[in-house]
Amino acid sequence: MNEYVFSGLKVLDLGTVIAAPVAATILADFGADVIKVEPPGEGDLLRMLSDIPTTPDADNNFFWHMDARNKRSITLNLKTTEGMEILHRLIKECDVFITNQPFPVRRSLKLSYEDLKPLNPNMIYASLSAFGEEGPDRDKKAFDLYAYWARSGLMDLVRSPGSLPSQSLPGMGDHPTAVALYASIVTALFQRQQTGEGAMVHTSLLANGLWSAASIAQGALAGGNMDDYRETNSVPGVTGRVYHTKDGRFMQLTMVRTEEEFFLLLAATDLIHLLEDERFSTAEGWMENKGALSDYIQEVLLTQTSDEWLASFSAMGVPAERVVLIDEAIKDEQIMINEMVVPLNDETVDISLIVNHPLKVSSSAQVGPERGPDLGEHTDQILEELGYSADKIVDLKSKNVF
Repeated sequence: MNEYVFSGLKVLDLGTVIAAPVAATILADFGADVIKVEPPGEGDLLRMLSDIPTTPDADNNFFWHMDARNKRSITLNLKTTEGMEILHRLIKECDVFITNQPFPVRRSLKLSYEDLKPLNPNMIYASLSAFGEEGPDRDKKAFDLYAYWARSGLMDLVRSPGSLPSQSLPGMGDHPTAVALYASIVTALFQRQQTGEGAMVHTSLLANGLWSAASIAQGALAGGNMDDYRETNSVPGVTGRVYHTKDGRFMQLTMVRTEEEFFLLLAATDLIHLLEDERFSTAEGWMENKGALSDYIQEVLLTQTSDEWLASFSAMGVPAERVVLIDEAIKDEQIMINEMVVPLNDETVDISLIVNHPLKVSSSAQVGPERGPDLGEHTDQILEELGYSADKIVDLKSKNVF
């Protein structure tokens, strides 16, 4: 019996940077043999992301080891006949082929589904694009900041009223999009198990951005007046405001939703007397005068620290949460207990814990994370598995095939 659910599954990762390769990473975490195909020289751009200014400065390649864990790396120069021949041999043996290469590149290298299906009709061909498989923008290059964040409308929606739109975090759209691509692959694998037939699956950064904004986007599609929506939300509701506390932290009170909980909030902040004010004597008044009411609450919250308010709110049964800093979140006992971060199984890398993907299956063990592979680390090994002799491998090296 196989130890892991995807033991024996052969996956080719011909993706770059984050979303498509991370779908392969999740498959690897559940036991698949994932071969990452990279160009000789610098390899995948993902290897460089730990050094960009918008990520924390660390003395290790944390981005690579997180997102390329549990894979093997082969370098191939796909501009050579021999490199393409090796890739085709790998494709003939794979169960899943994953790519997010721009469509013009796929056409020039003949790596579309239509090109590769004759080589392996039973494989699952997984395509990740920026803007979708069809349409006037299908050939445009883009990262998640453009396609997932800006183009979907999320960048406009996720901001305080009157403030400038904010940039997204590196990979913020890529990582959830990777889960969507993984789900598509697993669905197709299940279908193949039933029918014996391969398939093409695909998703896009834009589709996932729109899906993330769906609760508002669907309202717009249903004829909702977006001008009224923006006007209504130009001043946050009393519990929708983000409040400052004495220690410079922020409190989130959004889950105060019922009248009873609101009364408890006023009692905890010693503002219950405001109910005697005709402006705030009814729920309708709370809404009409939300700016003034929230100002009273803000004034009181500035008199104590976030720790003190958390204790007071907890004692009174007021649902509240402090806005946590990421360096606090990663030390959260809840995160550790639920294996949202897990130990890295490699003492040669100065990283003790790795962020885990969010998928949990009680009956399926997960591979402990191993470091991301060095560029081309497994090239000889993979070629030997394909039947290449030692002399042939030396010859291919001399021709700069890898």
